[in-house]
This record gives sequence, C-alpha cells and structure tokens, in this order.
Amino acid sequence: MKTQEMIAAHPRKPMMEVSVITECINALVECAEACTSCADACLGEEMVQTLTKCIRVNLDCADVCQTTARILVRQTDAVPQLMRAQLDSCVVACRICAQECESHAEMHQHCRICRTACQNCEKICQEMLSRLPAGSTFL
Repeated sequence: MKTQEMIAAHPRKPMMEVSVITECINALVECAEACTSCADACLGEEMVQTLTKCIRVNLDCADVCQTTARILVRQTDAVPQLMRAQLDSCVVACRICAQECESHAEMHQHCRICRTACQNCEKICQEMLSRLPAGSTFL
C-alpha cells in the first residue's frame, strides 16, 4: 500500500500512528469512489428524477471525503484544528449520505453498497477524531 509507505517515509513524524492515518485515508478514498459510482448508477436508473437528492448528496459526500483524504495525507506542519474541522464535516456528510441511500436501499443495490461505505467511513473518521492530539479544538 503506497499511502502507508509514503507516510512512513515522510521526514516529519506523523501526529499519530501511520496505520491509523492510512486506515482513515483508505476509508475516505473508498467512500468517495462508492459515492461517485452510486451517483452515476442513480443517473442510469429509469426513474432518475426520484433520485435527484441522492445524486446530489452522493457527489457532495464524495467531494468532502476526497478533500479530507488529501488533507490527512499531508504531514508537513499539519494543523490539528483544520484536520478536526474537516473530519467533523466528513462525519456529517457520510451520515447524511448513508441516510439518503438507506431510503433507496430496498430498490437499488448500489445505494446499499454506498450506505455501507458511508457508515464505515463515518465510524473510522470518528475514531480518528478521538485520536487527534489534545488541543485540537477551536477556541
């Protein structure tokens, strides 16, 4: 896994265990891909107009996850407050997306898959938040 290798090879010491950071980054990337794919699958459905909100939420969640992964992969002078804010946003985006996909899960397998990816990502982001160093909150 290149992400773990890159972070481990970084000249700056990460603020937490490399495995914790990479697990979160991998969950974020997987969720972004699932959300993007789910949005695309929704566009391919016959009753696409009933999936407009799902598509929008999928794309928003994918963008938030992708941005969060990019912030976490950067190790030089990482700003814990920014990491916390971005992870908080990601938790919210994943929760909203999972709820929206849940409302379509009975009819669409892609929504079930996306819901699971979002739930997993939300959980891992919450775990990452709990491990951020003290003083990582806004004043």
